[in-house]
Amino acid sequence: MNTFDSFSAVESSMEDESNRRNRSRMRARSRSKPAPASIAVSDGEEEDGDPELWKNFDQNFGQVQTVLDRNRALIQQVNENHQSRIPDNMVKNVALIQEINGNISKVRSLYSDLGSNFTTYFHNNKSQNGG
Repeated sequence: MNTFDSFSAVESSMEDESNRRNRSRMRARSRSKPAPASIAVSDGEEEDGDPELWKNFDQNFGQVQTVLDRNRALIQQVNENHQSRIPDNMVKNVALIQEINGNISKVRSLYSDLGSNFTTYFHNNKSQNGG
């Protein structure tokens, strides 16, 4: 094992530990009761936000995280297949990379939906409040 291999192994184990902690935090956050949402109003007061809106955001961000976690696993598999230099594994990478590309499109779409929902909510809220 050369220095580069040992560095990569240490870096990989550090990433794995960091990923475990992040997933643990995300699970704990999703199980805990969310704090009441509030939105700053122009005169400095706060009003309760739309719980349905925040629930929708939370669900969409959860979907995004799930897809990103899947892509992380797929990328790891592609790297392992590539390093193996086994022809059959290289062929498998084609399908894995296609799935990664499809997942990137899903994430883009989810973020686009989030932006649209957010914009629609605030346009509707502004018109209802006479703004």
